[in-house]
Amino acid sequence: MARIVYLNGEWLEESKAQVSVFDRGFLFADAIYEVTAVIGGKLIDYAGHAARLKRSLGSLGIPMPVEEEALLSLHREILTRNGMTDGLIYLQVTRGAEDRDFLFSADLQPTFVMFTQAKSVLDNPRWKTGISVVSRPDGRWANRHIKTVQLLYSTLAKMEAKKAGADDVFLVEDGLVTEASSANAHIVTKDGVLVTRALSNALLHGITRGSILDLAARAGLAVEERSFSIEEAKAAAEVFITSASAFVMPVISIDGVTIGSGAPGPVSQKLLQIYIEERLATAI
Repeated sequence: MARIVYLNGEWLEESKAQVSVFDRGFLFADAIYEVTAVIGGKLIDYAGHAARLKRSLGSLGIPMPVEEEALLSLHREILTRNGMTDGLIYLQVTRGAEDRDFLFSADLQPTFVMFTQAKSVLDNPRWKTGISVVSRPDGRWANRHIKTVQLLYSTLAKMEAKKAGADDVFLVEDGLVTEASSANAHIVTKDGVLVTRALSNALLHGITRGSILDLAARAGLAVEERSFSIEEAKAAAEVFITSASAFVMPVISIDGVTIGSGAPGPVSQKLLQIYIEERLATAI
């Protein structure tokens, strides 16, 4: 059955949802997106995603397409219209459409689209096996804290990793890990300290990242927000990434170097468990 998508105030079958070829999201990647996980018909970490959407749009000077209360209602309605209880909701807001020019009009109306992707979020076999990554130079634009649709470099890097037999990449700048292709990177030192890069323009301010750091501190884990090198990551007791779709994903090798025992470690497994328990309890 065809999905029902939301486009600029209308509910349409996906085959009938059309965006102008003059849309700046298409021509200039002038757009913001968010992805929210859904489990049992409830939204996971929704407040964080909604707040980041507002911040990202504000950074680019794109107005919010709807009020905050209406945004939540749309998330719930798209689940109902598609009969989806588990999966992901993707939303994208572009600056709008007009004849192609680097300069844009101040009064453009944003293009706002939402769609669902059915997926058994809690049935992820890679949580038990972990993933492998390779390191590559970070060639993205400087303002990575803004969640734009400028994902070409990340896409090509991840495809390169796949060709090399790996699952993902760690992007490296000045010898330091920024993040994975679409996730924040973390290590656990041999002394049991959870280390992740401090927030800055160099990396996305991950919602799951923030939740995991909060839960780790509450669980009594030592946490340091600082940069770490790819070599430090290779020598760590554990490595993992966090994202809205994978939650906490163990990394078992970097550039062919085995991390720890070569299997998901106890810290990442504990954090995954308490994240799921906590977020299911607070889902809306």
